[in-house]
Amino acid sequence: MSAEQHLKVEWWPIERAIPYVRNPRKLAPGAVAKVAASLKEFGWRQPLVVDQDGVVIVGHTRLLAAQRLGQEQVPVHIACGLTAAQAKAYRIADNRTAAENDWDLELLPLELDELVALDCDLGLLGFEAQELASLRPAQASAGLADPDEVPGPPACPVVPR
Repeated sequence: MSAEQHLKVEWWPIERAIPYVRNPRKLAPGAVAKVAASLKEFGWRQPLVVDQDGVVIVGHTRLLAAQRLGQEQVPVHIACGLTAAQAKAYRIADNRTAAENDWDLELLPLELDELVALDCDLGLLGFEAQELASLRPAQASAGLADPDEVPGPPACPVVPR
C-alpha cells in the first residue's frame, strides 16, 4: 500500500463511526465541551482514526464533540493494514504518549501573551481561568497598584533576630 493510501481521509456520516465500547481513556469533565468549542473555532484539523470495521481507534472525544454540535459528518482516516493487536495498542499509545508531555513554563506564557495581543480568546485553548491566571501572573496582578509607586518604610520597622 502506498503512503497516500495510508493518509487518505474520507467524510462519513457521523453515525457510521462506532465508539470503542472498552475505550480505557476516561473523559475529564468538560473535555467534550472544550473540544466542541475548538471544532467550532478551528474546524476539523485532525480526523478520527478508525479500524476497517469503522470502530474508533483515536478521536473518541472529537466524535462526542461533533455529536454535541449536531454535525452530520466527520472526517475519518481508516487505519488500513493494522492488525487487531496494533489497533488496540495504538488506541492506548496515542493517549498515553500525549500524557507524557509537560508545558515549557517559560515559553507558554510568552505564547499566551502574544495570543492576547492578537486578540485571541484564550478560553478556546482549553485551560481553566485559574490555570491561565497562574500562567500569566504579571497579567493577573496588573492594575492592582501603580508600578511606579514605592511605599515608604514602616513606622516601626522590625528586624528579625
